[in-house]
Amino acid sequence: MSYRDVVSRRVLAWALVAVGARMPVAMAPLALVFLARERPGGYALGAALAAAYVVGEIVGAPVLGMRLDPGRARPQLAAGLVAGAVGFACLGTFADAPDALLAAFAFLAGAGPAAVSGGLRALLTSLVPRHAAAQALSVETMLTFGVWAVAPAAVAGLALGMGPRLPLLLEAALMAAAALGLWLLPAGWAAEPDGPGGRGASKLRVLARAWPVYVTGAAGLSLLSLAELILPALLEQRGIGVGWAGPLLTVMSVASAAGAFGYGLRSWPGRLATRSVVLMAGMSAAVCLVALIPAAPGMAVALAVAGLLQSGALLTRNLSLREALPHALAAGYSVMYAAVSAGYAATGSLAGALLPHTTPSTAILAGVALTLLLTAVGWWGEIRAGRSARGAGDGVAAGPLAGGAGAEGAPVGGGGDAQRGL
Repeated sequence: MSYRDVVSRRVLAWALVAVGARMPVAMAPLALVFLARERPGGYALGAALAAAYVVGEIVGAPVLGMRLDPGRARPQLAAGLVAGAVGFACLGTFADAPDALLAAFAFLAGAGPAAVSGGLRALLTSLVPRHAAAQALSVETMLTFGVWAVAPAAVAGLALGMGPRLPLLLEAALMAAAALGLWLLPAGWAAEPDGPGGRGASKLRVLARAWPVYVTGAAGLSLLSLAELILPALLEQRGIGVGWAGPLLTVMSVASAAGAFGYGLRSWPGRLATRSVVLMAGMSAAVCLVALIPAAPGMAVALAVAGLLQSGALLTRNLSLREALPHALAAGYSVMYAAVSAGYAATGSLAGALLPHTTPSTAILAGVALTLLLTAVGWWGEIRAGRSARGAGDGVAAGPLAGGAGAEGAPVGGGGDAQRGL
């Protein structure tokens, strides 16, 4: 396996647009907290604004993603980015507005570009040869974790050094630049052929078939929620300076990028559903160790292991979705975006509700239990759907919802023909 087929000017242009579109998303929650920090309501208002932003993402992703036209996606993606830029610009410009109006701006900033992530992923895989799709998704994962590693430090430095409005204005400028950058890329990707249900099939019904993959995706990001939101409180419990939260999360992001690179270098054996369960179980065990280890160096090692496994879990999830929805990829990616946002919010809310009544370490362990429950439900759904498909005689249907590997026991690798649903 090689990344040679991914290296091109078009992919470089895509990467620049993706950074402009995703850096604001990574910066937004912390930027909203800093914006509200000195207002009446303080951190509680910041959390409410961040919640409004996430709700916007959850609502906007499936609604807008299902309406993307593969052949003419550029104007739709650009409109979403412009809407997000307007939302961020209003937050930064009218920072003294009433709380309800700020929440409306945050909702717009989250909802407007919510389908862009799925559209850009579908566009990326159209820019590379079919056999290099896994490497392309590995590159995307590395880029994503790089953005998430830089974003918190950028927000904190700008907000504390130059004012809390500046990060939001920068986010607006980045999204506007990404909208312009779309004209460096193709107008869309190849129109998706009619699915098994024919032209009359409801796209919503087709998307609903992949529900086990969405559940597994929600489980994957719920662990990231635990690491990000509860880590400062856990450090205080251990008597470690809260300032170590940033470096520890950076270690996790760097390890995730390294894991994504390694995943794309070779083929991996086993069915995607089984591989996903193994990775999620390992990541859950690593997060449990974070909750139990008393010293910062040990916590850093556990977070690095969690990050290394997280990137593999993320990639297997995207591989599973491509195999489950070969005829509705962009819409499927958008629904997945909503699902993982919901998983992040649900686990963070559970842990936050438990914190006043228990220790941070116990809250993390409860969140891990919820993650394992979601993982088990997703795995059961994929296995059950695979058995139903085989029982119905769908002998050649590929994908985790139709049997996983292309043949029983055959390796399902990073970019081979068995992964054509990537």
